Amino acid sequence: MSVRIVLEKPRSLYTNLDFVAGRAILSLTSNETVTAITVKLEGESKSRLLGEAFNPYGGYPGAYRRGREPSTIETEVHKILYKASTVFPSVDQHFASRTSAYTLPAGLHEFPFQFKLPFNNACADSQSTYVNVAGLQVQAPGNTDRHVRKTLPPSLHGFNEQAIIRYYVKATVQRSAFYKENYRSVKQEYAFQFFPIEPPRPPLPSPDQRKESFARIEHAFAPATVPPSTAKFPGLFRKASVPEPASPTAIPLLVCIDARLPDPAILTCNEPLPLRVMVTKLNDSPATVFLQLLQIELVAKTAVRAHHLSRVNLTSTVVISKSNMRMRLVEQKRVMEIDKGHWRDIPLPNSVAPSFDTCNISRSYDLHVKVGLLHGFGDHIFPELVVETLIMPTQVYSGIAPPDALLRAMAGRPTSSIVPTAATSDRPPRPPPSAVPFSPSAPPTSIPQHPSAAPFQTGQTHPEGPFPDDAPPSYEDAVADGIGPVDGPRGLYYQQQEEGSAGNAPGSAGKS
Repeated sequence: MSVRIVLEKPRSLYTNLDFVAGRAILSLTSNETVTAITVKLEGESKSRLLGEAFNPYGGYPGAYRRGREPSTIETEVHKILYKASTVFPSVDQHFASRTSAYTLPAGLHEFPFQFKLPFNNACADSQSTYVNVAGLQVQAPGNTDRHVRKTLPPSLHGFNEQAIIRYYVKATVQRSAFYKENYRSVKQEYAFQFFPIEPPRPPLPSPDQRKESFARIEHAFAPATVPPSTAKFPGLFRKASVPEPASPTAIPLLVCIDARLPDPAILTCNEPLPLRVMVTKLNDSPATVFLQLLQIELVAKTAVRAHHLSRVNLTSTVVISKSNMRMRLVEQKRVMEIDKGHWRDIPLPNSVAPSFDTCNISRSYDLHVKVGLLHGFGDHIFPELVVETLIMPTQVYSGIAPPDALLRAMAGRPTSSIVPTAATSDRPPRPPPSAVPFSPSAPPTSIPQHPSAAPFQTGQTHPEGPFPDDAPPSYEDAVADGIGPVDGPRGLYYQQQEEGSAGNAPGSAGKS
């Protein structure tokens, strides 16, 4: 027996409102009795951190002593997306038969499925889990971890498996006998990259009302001195001359360095930076300013939490880095703007993920602009090099604009509406299971090799799977139910999965 997933018209990048459709192909070498075949669309946010060991005898944490407690590895997993569809038996077969066991003949069996990717995560919808114990559904107590109800985060890999967000489709074949293990497809073979739709942007203001976010720093150069005349060494027929003393200039140079972004400060994946870098003279010094160094980098701060452990990982993406430039800055009314051509045609790489916040992993960004300046008079440049770093908190959007129909629906959203969450919503009582529990004494029912009846509708769960209490959908998901997929540019996004890193030790973390 083998089961595999084949997607129809697979995309290199999926986003909200997309349909994930395909077939579950079951290959049997002999007749097999099953109770159901379920296809699931899942999203998982997993964090894994290593805590420091406690040494009662003192010493550094890595010191080995008798009585030292071992390091603890904390793992926290959240199901941010969960949709299940029972593709076999169909509704007609289920109600026509008096048993829950069916015999499939040898050969290939194909079962179509289709899911629609929602807007928000569903972690808060399923805090209670149901565990199958000897054929009985036992409810396990819910956890007390942090849960948020926000837009689905993008796929994420890296940090030595400390933070992983993945999306995949898997199939499960439920066998009839309780002593036979359920056969599941391998999840990693059907994983796909997810890139979310960006939030609605504020309307573009008129040119006279545009504002900018900025980071600014001032610097005063040391009092410059006029270079002394060169001393003449004694020769055969001349005496040694004494060099003239250096004379200080009248006004030391005082400058202000600005880095500016349109307000609010938003960067877009796969697009260049809308950045302006300016140098302004704050006094009447006649000195000339030279650009010696320019470096722009985007610093990502990934906050990872695993129960009582937390850690912030910093990664840097260098957009541009130039040195030894010695470029004279042209002054216009004391203002000197650095040429945008240095970064205007350089987009952000496709490995940059948009900003997001989920239950145990979040990502935010800072833009670091490092500017190195020299000054001088005429052709003479003083050796004093001033390097200043400007830091600007910024958001990164995916660049996938929401559909116009969704924006119009969101514009008419009632102001008094409250998005229900697992903590505030009053859920209706959970209905009983839709399928009849399996009875070992009931004879199995044989069915044709190619069942023609329609499968269960998307969103139903199998009786042997988990029964999450379905919370009311969010407003975004409710209004987007009748809106089709995004028809527009999607850019590029790629996350390299780490191979063979499962056995590596996770990063250390401190208690929060």
